[in-house]
Amino acid sequence: MFERGSFVSTLFKEPEMNNPAEQIIAASQTHLQAFEGAAMKAFAAAEKLVELNMAASKAVLGESLGHAKAVLCVKSPQEFMSLQTAFFQPVAEKSAAYFQHVQSIATEGGTDFSKQIETSLAEAKKAFAASVDQLVKNAPAGSEAAVAALQNAMSQGQKAVETAQANFAVVTKQTSDMVKKTTQAV
Repeated sequence: MFERGSFVSTLFKEPEMNNPAEQIIAASQTHLQAFEGAAMKAFAAAEKLVELNMAASKAVLGESLGHAKAVLCVKSPQEFMSLQTAFFQPVAEKSAAYFQHVQSIATEGGTDFSKQIETSLAEAKKAFAASVDQLVKNAPAGSEAAVAALQNAMSQGQKAVETAQANFAVVTKQTSDMVKKTTQAV
């Protein structure tokens, strides 16, 4: 007759979402969760950058105070010049290391954020298109003009999203290139 559990699983089966509004709500919730994940990654990158800046500031302050104390003990111009040379010589190396850290944080954070947003937008676009298709199939007679207007709006919206994605990719690349150039210049 019945296999064990098949009747119960059929009886309590999750209802399919045929209602376009439910599909849009579900897609919006998924999109919002993806955005939250992307925002958290962006904040994590910002936290790393703040930590790096705090550590660099603390190190510079400590080194500057130590140098000032040493300058106060100088007894000859030659000693002062050698002290200055010893102090400023590693600054370029430290600056390069700092900018390399900034570049790695920016690159890592930007890549993660871009991937998250691209994935989220693709899923949202697919879910919205499916819900509109469902809406079009179930549209009452006489609503052809409204359906055509909705489809036209969707097409224009899709073009706008594609343009925004392309612009986002360009800005991300330009920012990454600028950070690389700054790092290489130092």
